[in-house]
Amino acid sequence: MSDEAPGTLLELSVSGWRLAVCRLGPGAGVPAWASEAPFFSVTRSPEELSVVCPEERVPEGVRREGGWRALKVRGPLDFGQTGILFSLLGPLAGVGVGVFALSTHDTDYVLVKEEQLELAVSALVREGHIVHRD
Repeated sequence: MSDEAPGTLLELSVSGWRLAVCRLGPGAGVPAWASEAPFFSVTRSPEELSVVCPEERVPEGVRREGGWRALKVRGPLDFGQTGILFSLLGPLAGVGVGVFALSTHDTDYVLVKEEQLELAVSALVREGHIVHRD
């Protein structure tokens, strides 16, 4: 499955979590309210600490954007595989769906706002992708 061309057809799963994307200061530690969740992602840059986790875990007062749903690419994916995000982001951009993308060692996640989830799924299925609702 390596070295596939852009336009690769993929299998995805829609997560059941409503996620929040949070912004903490650059010196913040990884918060327990996120790291104890069944799904979370943390990215540090010199400017910020970004945290993605189920929105019900985020305490009041934390800067956040809630209402995200994750489309998980069924993996694991080979590091040599190309065009994964390209094959997803093109169709989503074409119908006006904004995204927040995350990658792990094994796979990619594309987060879309919940109110655009059905539009996103329809666009991906029209392109030939298979979307499961686990």
